[in-house]
Amino acid sequence: MLITLASFDDSAAILDLQKLAYQSEAAIYNDFSLPPLTETLEDRRSQFSSKVVLKAVDLGRIIGSVRAYQEEKTCHIGRLVVHPDYQRQGIGGQLMKQIEDSFVAVERFELFTGHRSETALRLYERLGYRVFKQEPVHDRLTLVFLEKRRSEARSFQKRSDILLEKKNE
Repeated sequence: MLITLASFDDSAAILDLQKLAYQSEAAIYNDFSLPPLTETLEDRRSQFSSKVVLKAVDLGRIIGSVRAYQEEKTCHIGRLVVHPDYQRQGIGGQLMKQIEDSFVAVERFELFTGHRSETALRLYERLGYRVFKQEPVHDRLTLVFLEKRRSEARSFQKRSDILLEKKNE
């Protein structure tokens, strides 16, 4: 698997993957009108001028993606998706590390997910993110905002490198 910068030409494949990956989220909330499911190809394409979009590719097929942009000293991360057949293999974590590494001048990283998205919440917390606010959207959905400071990202990376070295010994 290879993680690289996505191109404008990848827009349709990433959008298709996003819509597939978010089906499970829609089922959790019984809401198939979530923004990731209603995003259009034009919406997706327009993001290439204002966001960094990464893709994970395996055997020539896009199996994951994440996007982010910088606003002042904060990197806003969104739409982390991994193909259902490839989930729980560390791809989401690798995409997150790559997107964090793409924004060296920021002091903090921020993202959000739904309150019932337990798998995503566990992943983000495992990566060093901490909840800093919650925002109700409607009676079925509350957005949970998480952040990680740059210093925490470096500390987490050092711990991850040590664990990886031990695993490879």
